[in-house]
Amino acid sequence: MPAARPGRRLRRTDASPPSPPPPSAPPPPPPRDRQRLGEHLRGIRKSARLTLKALSARSGVALSTLSKIELGQISVSYEKLAAVARALEVDIGRLFDPRAGAALAGPGPVVVRSTLADAPRYDADNYDYRMLVTGFPGKRMTPLHGTIVARQAAEFADFVHHPGQEFVMVLSGSVRICFETGEVVDLKRQESAYFDSGVGHKYLSTSRSDAQILVVMSER
Repeated sequence: MPAARPGRRLRRTDASPPSPPPPSAPPPPPPRDRQRLGEHLRGIRKSARLTLKALSARSGVALSTLSKIELGQISVSYEKLAAVARALEVDIGRLFDPRAGAALAGPGPVVVRSTLADAPRYDADNYDYRMLVTGFPGKRMTPLHGTIVARQAAEFADFVHHPGQEFVMVLSGSVRICFETGEVVDLKRQESAYFDSGVGHKYLSTSRSDAQILVVMSER
């Protein structure tokens, strides 16, 4: 066999044709907590006989965002969920638990208990929520357990703000609350703060592990 010329390769007559690339894997399904919230939102919206366009106009949340929430395709901030709940005139807990905000048929319960294990969960980009005691009818406050994932203010698209007042206590780790006014509040374990939720704010974890907090919010 003659030597191959420099810079050229000998043709391989016994080579098999190249295999086609493997088919791309289908995208993973949305997290179950997002799916559940989307299903609850769709059911409440349809019961109110509202289109996505009408709900968008009432809530100020973009139509495309509402559609993706109902499909479980994205996670959104508490601010947007609260705006949607106000537009639907329901307790925000109903987006997580259909039992929340149920009308009283008689004397209400004295106590409703919950645990973190059975609390409806929703993981957003910067916070992970667990809604507490959603089964109490006619709630005037929204208590939740939060895990602060964010470490830098730049991780937020904007400050979070919603009507009402907010109480927070640090259960573990340490937290920094940055306000749009420029004020910064640092909290350590077992320290707490109370502030106007209408002032834009961001929670940041300043501890090595994600900080755990108890938050109670009221729009009244």
